Amino acid sequence: MAHHAAASLPATADDDFDPLLIGQRIRARRQERGLSLAELAAAVQRAPSQLSVIENGRRELKLGELRRIARALEVGVDDLLEPEPPNRRAALEIALEKAQAGALYRSLPLPELPVRKSLSDAAIETILALHEELRSLHEQRAATPEEARRVNGQLREEQSRAGNYDAALEEVARDLLEQIGHRGGPLSQSKVSLLAAKLGFSLHSVADLPHSTRSITDSEHMRIYLPLGRSTSDPRSTVLQAIAAHVLGKDEPADYGELLRQRVETNYLACALLLPEAGALDFLQSAKAQRELSVEDLRDEFAVNYEMAAHRFTNLATRHLGIPVHFLKVHASGTILKAYQNDAVRFPTDALGAVEGQRVCRWWSARRVFRSEDRMRQYCQYTDKPGGTYWCTSHIESGPGGEFSISVGTAFQHTKWFRGRETTVRHGSSCPDPTCCREPDPALVDRWEGSVWPVARLHASLLAAMPTGTFTGVDRVTMLEFLERHAPSGAVDGA
Repeated sequence: MAHHAAASLPATADDDFDPLLIGQRIRARRQERGLSLAELAAAVQRAPSQLSVIENGRRELKLGELRRIARALEVGVDDLLEPEPPNRRAALEIALEKAQAGALYRSLPLPELPVRKSLSDAAIETILALHEELRSLHEQRAATPEEARRVNGQLREEQSRAGNYDAALEEVARDLLEQIGHRGGPLSQSKVSLLAAKLGFSLHSVADLPHSTRSITDSEHMRIYLPLGRSTSDPRSTVLQAIAAHVLGKDEPADYGELLRQRVETNYLACALLLPEAGALDFLQSAKAQRELSVEDLRDEFAVNYEMAAHRFTNLATRHLGIPVHFLKVHASGTILKAYQNDAVRFPTDALGAVEGQRVCRWWSARRVFRSEDRMRQYCQYTDKPGGTYWCTSHIESGPGGEFSISVGTAFQHTKWFRGRETTVRHGSSCPDPTCCREPDPALVDRWEGSVWPVARLHASLLAAMPTGTFTGVDRVTMLEFLERHAPSGAVDGA
């Protein structure tokens, strides 16, 4: 990857080296010289079709290619890298191409509009104005949750580029496990308690922990408060997340970006402690050698829940096993709760590019699994999607919000390493084409037109997306009153 970056044009924060912009400047200089596409292509020893792709901004140029083109046009490389479009028409075409490539345009049931000479400047300006108005309307939704969704999308892209692997956090996990002498296998509750004690914390399970919190850490008195009698999936993870926040030096977040980033990092570290990299990797590499990779086996080997095992698999699969993957947590209604991918699978998105809250195609494994009567058996299926064929395995778990599926999948060529690849279950999906599963059968529409009035289940967050008082949703009044009740008697402030 580093070699490829060195051979290509440098990337900049202000997008100066935009392939669309470079392509437009090449086209403008070619036309000023009176050269045809074929003539310039011959001069740089490229097929006209290849040069057309470059001029249309469909491919990033390497520096050597740009130099050859600049010599043929008798201009400097710097001229082709100027940050301004060569003329008003080029600026309009670039803006239109970018608008069509954006999440908003892709979310609309509109065909791609080819940018041809016959498309007038006025027509492009009108389309861009309409696009800007639509974008503005979408962004005028409740500003607070939209901010959180944008930040979440940025984090998901970062994770995808990194293969969902964080070397620094893995090192922190190894150091913490070394402190308690953990040599492998599941991390027991007593080991978790020992780790807390090593760091100077005492653990306190209480019945009156505020409902808006999962745990509360009192760093003045080095206490971690945990819920007593409240249903939690794994008390070890709750303690480890609190420990992770302390070890990583996390303060109370000041905005959504900080809140979500802290959550990603503390969850990652907690997961790396419960499924240590060395032991998990040995287990997975052995399973891959036998072509028996299975999230279920990883779950059972380290005594964690399926969701945590699936998350940990995505941490290690690409970096250490060479397998790009995707992950989905989907409510029984079909709504995405969590998502990750670096295998080019296309998740449904809204106009702002957000994945969470969107409905998964009913033909995907994440929803078909709810139809399976044998929930003890591993559910696997192949799905033919617009971007290719994918294999996926899904498992159903229950939580406070009902049932949800946990799915891990990969592109067809990597299926050979997984148990369940022999499944004969196969479905086709053309989503996001609305005719796939988002539009009802016209015959049913005619049959029931005017005869149905459903009563919708109104989501509590519809009118007030986040609780008032603090953007995190934590009730600070009850939290601070709680700390006052439970602070050790006789403690002196600042002691």
